[in-house]
Amino acid sequence: MLATAALAGCSAGTGGTPYPVETAATAASQSAKAAQLPQRPADLPLQGVDLCEIFPQVRLDELKITSLPRSVTAATDGPTCVFDADGAEPVHSYHVRAVQADLDQWITGARKKNSMTTEPKTIGGYPALTNYRAAGEPADCETLVGVAKGQTLAVQTFAITRGKLTQPQLCDMSAHAADLALQSLKARN
Repeated sequence: MLATAALAGCSAGTGGTPYPVETAATAASQSAKAAQLPQRPADLPLQGVDLCEIFPQVRLDELKITSLPRSVTAATDGPTCVFDADGAEPVHSYHVRAVQADLDQWITGARKKNSMTTEPKTIGGYPALTNYRAAGEPADCETLVGVAKGQTLAVQTFAITRGKLTQPQLCDMSAHAADLALQSLKARN
């Protein structure tokens, strides 16, 4: 019976490639994660927000941003601004995105990935998630904040210098930047 339970976590896909199958227990744990999220205290809509101006200069200095923020177009997620901290080691980057999706999409919806570790948290009183790949060398960590119905503020921290930042450090940096961005949104509304 134990061997059967162990095998229940994976199935063969095309070409014999194993992939995890969501069991009833896993689905229940995902629903429990969603239930842990607090209610949003107020809507902070992202319409009309220039993400490249989300951080005042004092916050750019705090985040060690040394290059001019640059706007990029992400095919799937909408507006994105990249902030590079490339003046000293370890070099890293913040990508701030306005995603047109509710936060629960990363827990039980279309954006959920079995290869990612998703943990509920609270940022500035708002429901949030930490999202990262637990296996392999730490490369990035994303903090997702449910700022309004159908809108998520995503702040992803990337390690440009490999091997210098741990996964907890990347996640702490991402959460801190997300908190600073949220403070700017609150001051604006």
